Amino acid sequence: MLFVIIAGTYIGFQTGWVGYKVSGGFLPYGVNGMLAGSATVFFAYIGFDSVASTAEEVRNPQRDLPLGIATSLTICCSLYMLVSVVIVGLVPYFAMDPDTPISSAFARHGMQWAMYLVTSGAVLALCSTLMGSLLPQPRILMAMARDGLLPSFFSDVSEKTQVPVKSTIITGICAASLAFFMDVSQLAGMVSVGTLLAFTIVAVSILILRYVPPDEVPLPSSLQTSFRLSQECDEEKVGSPLGDGNHEQGTSEIKDVIVVESINDPLIEKQLYANKLDELNRRKTAARSIASVCVGVLILTASASVTFLPFLVMCLFCVFGGLLLLAGLGMLSWIDQDDGRHSFGHSGGFICPFVPLLPVMCILINTYLLINLGGGTWMRVGVWLVMGVFVYIFYGRTHSSLTDVVYVSLAQANEIYGSSSSSAFVA
Repeated sequence: MLFVIIAGTYIGFQTGWVGYKVSGGFLPYGVNGMLAGSATVFFAYIGFDSVASTAEEVRNPQRDLPLGIATSLTICCSLYMLVSVVIVGLVPYFAMDPDTPISSAFARHGMQWAMYLVTSGAVLALCSTLMGSLLPQPRILMAMARDGLLPSFFSDVSEKTQVPVKSTIITGICAASLAFFMDVSQLAGMVSVGTLLAFTIVAVSILILRYVPPDEVPLPSSLQTSFRLSQECDEEKVGSPLGDGNHEQGTSEIKDVIVVESINDPLIEKQLYANKLDELNRRKTAARSIASVCVGVLILTASASVTFLPFLVMCLFCVFGGLLLLAGLGMLSWIDQDDGRHSFGHSGGFICPFVPLLPVMCILINTYLLINLGGGTWMRVGVWLVMGVFVYIFYGRTHSSLTDVVYVSLAQANEIYGSSSSSAFVA
């Protein structure tokens, strides 16, 4: 890519960047055509979210993963844009060879030897792209198998290489079969839909975790024993008389009784009830605002993309969707975020900035790109999703690790995680 940029720029300056006119103007296919093309090639960005699937293999994932994703995204975006500018500046877009656009651009300017160099680089880049695409999927299948959503076959890790070899082989066979029987444009559309859907779900999830996180979280099976032991200890403390045990235990129990009596004070009870009611109202308002954003984005993007509606009707739908979107965004900006947003998941590390503006803009742009991908792509993706639903109904629903899990409040979860970490440190 660096050779294409440097050599192409040299040719452009040698020839004086001879321009060309397009009958349709600067955007011959309009904004919708430009965004449809962006949605089609969006699969080029699938490698950046695949970096997150290697979190278990990174020494410091909370620092290295965001840094690696941001750095690689910046470098690749810069290279993509420079290559596009150089090639379109050398050859008109309508005169390019659709199979070999870059090498044919050099051939038209008498650099036949550059064709072999560019083609060799393209083959090597294709191999690296295949390796990068096959990297995250086996690890995703491994994580799903650990959760019980897929058979345990997919979670087997090789003792020698410490990677999911079986999942990698299955993924490679499936990818090769799809590449053999389907057209490249069809595969590109399906991969773009999957990537855009994943990014949109992540953006919505950020809003949910920041404003209306779950009140209860599932407790891992490794910590359920300590949770039951702590419950039994609490029951024994409540049932035992004050006279039994040493003086410190009696003193602590007297303090607990004093705290309980103070909590039973009417003024304190009224204040606690008011705080709880305010928090409940805040969560309801946040949930309605997030729903308003999602519905508004769907109405706005769908009405702006359709061509069979009259112009006045399309404008009315766009205005209605835009008002819903702005109302939801305004309410999310006005109300407070949840207090436990930084400690949720017991992970810390990188936190998404500019919430709620950045997730809402991500939802808006991704949804617009999704709608412009075409009906044929959505039909193929629909069949794929239905297959996944059947796998979940007939296997994942009954074998999920959350079937008999114990749910505890966030306060209890923090206490259990803290006690388990301290006990592990002492051990």
